[in-house]
Amino acid sequence: MDYELKSGYVCLNDMRFHARHGVLPQERATGGEFVVNVRAGYQLAKAVESDDVADTLNYAEMFEIINKEMQKPSCLLEHVAGRIGKSIFEAMPSVRSVDVSVAKINPPICGDIGSASIELHLINDKTF
Repeated sequence: MDYELKSGYVCLNDMRFHARHGVLPQERATGGEFVVNVRAGYQLAKAVESDDVADTLNYAEMFEIINKEMQKPSCLLEHVAGRIGKSIFEAMPSVRSVDVSVAKINPPICGDIGSASIELHLINDKTF
């Protein structure tokens, strides 16, 4: 290798879910549309050289973790994002960091707004 790989990320972008997150009873009863983005920091140097799927993160498995957490109703997007990060760390302990954004499409706000979102940056203390 003629270069040094400092960091790498496996990203799942623009995942769309119908879920029952929100403070208002109507949001919990009927649900709404959400968009989730996840970026997992992972040592990808071996996969860069080997071209072997065993040397990277399984993004289908990561998607299932995210899907499972999105189906559990919560009042706050912060809570949902925190659960997603924690579940990824538990299932994939070699993940170094997780960036999670959760956006509520067309939130119940008096105004013209496409979405409201939160972003979390989580560090897995066990990998450092």
